[in-house]
Amino acid sequence: MSSLTLESPSLRVAVNPQVGGTITAVCHRPTGLSVLGTVPWESIDAPLPSLAAQDEREWLTRYTGGWPVLFPNGGDACTVDGTFHGFHGEASVAPWETEMADGSLVLTRRFTSLPVNMRRTISLDGHTIEIREELTYTGSKPVDVMWGHHPTFGSDLLAAPFEITCGARRVVAEAQFDPTASPIAPGATGAWPTLSAKAGSSVNLTHPQSPWASVTYLSGFDAPWAAIRRLDDAIAVLLTWDGTQFPCAWLWYELAATQDAPWNGRTHLVGIEPSTTPCALGLGEATARGAPLLRLKPGASASATISLHVFKSTGPILNGLRDLPSRTTDERVKPP
Repeated sequence: MSSLTLESPSLRVAVNPQVGGTITAVCHRPTGLSVLGTVPWESIDAPLPSLAAQDEREWLTRYTGGWPVLFPNGGDACTVDGTFHGFHGEASVAPWETEMADGSLVLTRRFTSLPVNMRRTISLDGHTIEIREELTYTGSKPVDVMWGHHPTFGSDLLAAPFEITCGARRVVAEAQFDPTASPIAPGATGAWPTLSAKAGSSVNLTHPQSPWASVTYLSGFDAPWAAIRRLDDAIAVLLTWDGTQFPCAWLWYELAATQDAPWNGRTHLVGIEPSTTPCALGLGEATARGAPLLRLKPGASASATISLHVFKSTGPILNGLRDLPSRTTDERVKPP
């Protein structure tokens, strides 16, 4: 893999600039544990020549289980206002130019699907990865886009019983995603973490059990954060983000559920995906639903920040940033 590496006393982070500028691995150095997901197939380490995946199956040929950015589309490929947008958008599969600046990795791209320039700065500070993104639209007429992140967790983080907590008040199940292994009633709505079950009772999303596949949308955040903690407190992650640009988050469970290739029932992943839009089925479907989108006007700029904190936890994460351990405790690197 053509990856670049960033390191702090607490973290080792790999980034593949040739395929979406994707963060492909995050290792917590004090424990040696990895937190991003992996997939049970060999991903192709090259950008899609078309820069637009025709469907999910083609997109998965480049997917590693890591953390791509989704822009200007999220979900199914579609044509909107005469422009074709590939599955999960150009940003997730195209090559990015890179440079190092003040210890940070800077990725830039001028998109081909829309006249947009984006600059992404990935920095490490102790046990925190911070991504600052800025985009500028140079088109001559307004355009609607989807913008979001696809951090997918797995590996050592999900290798033992775990729990998911967040600052959301509301959760909605995607009505058009109803695999057999989903226990959730399609389109169910509720107060986090409870939704109606297909069986007629209720489902608690805090402790999903394999096999399970579902897509839900989190909203109504008191503060924009979500966390995964191993119940043995070996490792935890806390994701925080800019709630102004990303007012919702997609919560995706793929826990040994999908039997079709290339999943083959062997994948354990949890995606916590901050987004502009509560619709994981693409820009076309989001437009048809009247879902919120990001409107870019000529000359418009937008920016957002998203951070991942990786640490050895000391109990339940119920209050977001207030539950982080002290840096001095977390940054004691394990001797080689």
